[in-house]
Amino acid sequence: MNSFSRFRRKRKFGLLRGCLLLLTTLARPILVILAVSSAAYANPYLAKPGERSLTLRIATCAVSGGFVHLYTAIDNKLFSKYGLNFEHIYIQASAPSLAALAADEIQFLYCAADATLPTMASGIGGKIVASPLLKLPYVMVSRKEIKRPEDLRGKTIGIARAGNNLSERLSRAVVRRFNIPQDEVIIRPVGGSQSERFQAMRLNFVQAIVVTPPLDVRAKNEGFNVLYRLVELGIPFIYSSVHASGKMLRERPDIVQRVVAAFAETVYFVEKNPDKAKAAIAKAMRTQDQEALQASYDVYAREIVDRRMAVPERVVADTIEQARQSGINVRVKPEELYDNSFTAHLEKSGFLKELWGSELSMR
Repeated sequence: MNSFSRFRRKRKFGLLRGCLLLLTTLARPILVILAVSSAAYANPYLAKPGERSLTLRIATCAVSGGFVHLYTAIDNKLFSKYGLNFEHIYIQASAPSLAALAADEIQFLYCAADATLPTMASGIGGKIVASPLLKLPYVMVSRKEIKRPEDLRGKTIGIARAGNNLSERLSRAVVRRFNIPQDEVIIRPVGGSQSERFQAMRLNFVQAIVVTPPLDVRAKNEGFNVLYRLVELGIPFIYSSVHASGKMLRERPDIVQRVVAAFAETVYFVEKNPDKAKAAIAKAMRTQDQEALQASYDVYAREIVDRRMAVPERVVADTIEQARQSGINVRVKPEELYDNSFTAHLEKSGFLKELWGSELSMR
């Protein structure tokens, strides 16, 4: 090979190497952009590889189809990938549940916020960190002879217990809505659970009660009347909500954030997997009534869901003012009872947008 040929060959290899270096240099920022973009849309709340699961206790204050998101998450192990292992317990009524939360005997509580806020206003309990369900799902059902709300005159409405509790406040709201004098309706405590109150109506100890789906379907199937759907009252309302203990908020806000993210994903999972959601309700409610299960799913998985889960500040303030007017010693400001920073972080991180896509803006 003569010297000229060797020169041409070296020049050719030199140009090729230069082109490869140029392509590598140009490709590097593109790869960085892609990596950053991928990281931005990855779920930032998942447990780290090799991380041990943290065992926590979460309570519900009733047995209700309204807790379908928690039931479904536990049955389908949706918390596990967030590094959470929840022990689910049932504590009847909101006040004892909040006392357990305040003592950190439970770390989280899933309960109707409208039921917990009056007690929280007196300084007992933690904070609400997410509210997946808004609006009133309650229905007043009655015995056969009561065919319209005006027929409640001279009758008895069953409530959970004496004092300022949710079943009593809702029952009195219906009475006021139809301009029935309060002294013309008897409000009688008959038991803490909706099932206990349903049995009291069956035995005619009371003639009407306020329930949540699917008990309204059961009432209709047994020949009782669906008297009034309380959503028509137009009362601002916060239903199933995630409450965190003060200790968790102080010492493990990262875990609170994971719990809120897990609930957000569960809202999505429940909507996209109706059969699994209905199976979770069936297990918790111990029923295989398909009409009742479908009614529960329609209300709790679609009609009253808020995908962003932010606690409505104005509703909290209004609820606390109502509690004050009813004689409750309000010791804390409304803004001290909730913390929307965790749901705000879901928005800011892009997690919700990635989860729902364009569907997020539909609600």
